[in-house]
Amino acid sequence: MAPLTPVPSGTIFCVMLNRRDFGVASAAALLGACGTTGEAPPDAEPSAAPSGPLYFDLHIDTPGRLVREGLDLGESPEYSQVDIPKMRQGGLNAGFFAVFSSARSKEPIESVKDALTITDVIVQEVARHPDDMFLATTADDVVRAQREDKIGVMLGVEGGHMIDSSIEVLRQLYRLGTRYLGLTHSGNTPWVGAAEYDDGPEGLTDHGREIVRAMNRMGMMADLSHASQKAFFDTVETSSAPILNTHAACFAIAQHPRNLTDEMLKALADNGGVLGVAYYTGMLDDEHRARFKELAEINGRRREVGQQFSGDLKRLSQELWKLNLAEVELIGAPPLSRLVDHIEHAATVAGIDHVGLGSDYDSVGLKLPAGLEHIGKTPNLIEAMKERGFSEEDVAKVMGGNALRALRAAEAAAA
Repeated sequence: MAPLTPVPSGTIFCVMLNRRDFGVASAAALLGACGTTGEAPPDAEPSAAPSGPLYFDLHIDTPGRLVREGLDLGESPEYSQVDIPKMRQGGLNAGFFAVFSSARSKEPIESVKDALTITDVIVQEVARHPDDMFLATTADDVVRAQREDKIGVMLGVEGGHMIDSSIEVLRQLYRLGTRYLGLTHSGNTPWVGAAEYDDGPEGLTDHGREIVRAMNRMGMMADLSHASQKAFFDTVETSSAPILNTHAACFAIAQHPRNLTDEMLKALADNGGVLGVAYYTGMLDDEHRARFKELAEINGRRREVGQQFSGDLKRLSQELWKLNLAEVELIGAPPLSRLVDHIEHAATVAGIDHVGLGSDYDSVGLKLPAGLEHIGKTPNLIEAMKERGFSEEDVAKVMGGNALRALRAAEAAAA
């Protein structure tokens, strides 16, 4: 994440930056802010907002753009993945907005400050659109959002480094509205091990278990999307409340190191937790992920564009969006059915009551299944699940019912 710089009141920069391409697109621009993302050519574009099941997304990465760009969610540029018009079009009722700061490039105390700053930016942006959004903190708020035809914005902190190992900081984040904490992100903390990193503890330390128990007492859920397998099983053993994997997929289908094995899926079910199946194609399809190496030339052009338009954020976003489209033209995109494969496998192994959605929009560029290029296209996923044979009841569980149930259970555990 780029350094946090205050944005003057009234300033709106229309640039889509993408955390997963950190350092590639614009290390020279925006002091290291991330690459762009955007919308592919229309593909079964829904014509109107649906009146369907509760839609509750467990992981949306738009807050990084709010901080870096001073983005107004009331605007809807073509390269935007999540904004109010598209959330309306896609039928979103509630979603966890991720509060993120890099675990590898900053000291923990800096990340604590980032957590406070990003939370404040989200709260201010929500307050700017009271007819469309409100800050949600409970399961009842999620239900209220659907009833009142508004969007309930919930807060999830993505990375245990953002509490600097402090239960006191954890409590304050809860008081500000945080309702889940990702135990790790792009690196280990002193008290829990991360997936893809081996320079820290293998699983949960004793202090890590204390932190999980403290989360249980206050009603904050643990997100294990970036945790090591050992940390996953340690947390399942420790937690008295359901856990979340807000954005991951199934290892049996795609061998990404963060995906859940069948053993993990069964443990998740025993705990009462929910897997938010991610849309990132690198986690959905091994063959497609192998083609990422073909993007070296385009990534080089990202660096050039970042240098050339470092002083013009809107033009920068437009040029980087063109490169995202070029990526899709070069390596294509897996069909929407590939995402449904993961949903179906998770439902088969863990049970339909333990599957949800965690789109990861605004973090993965256009590395998304065809037909889900932005949140407004969500009805395409509903239709794809129905075509696969999911009943109306099961679709409703995946779209948001299971996430709502887990949130209620966490609240009950705290009580």
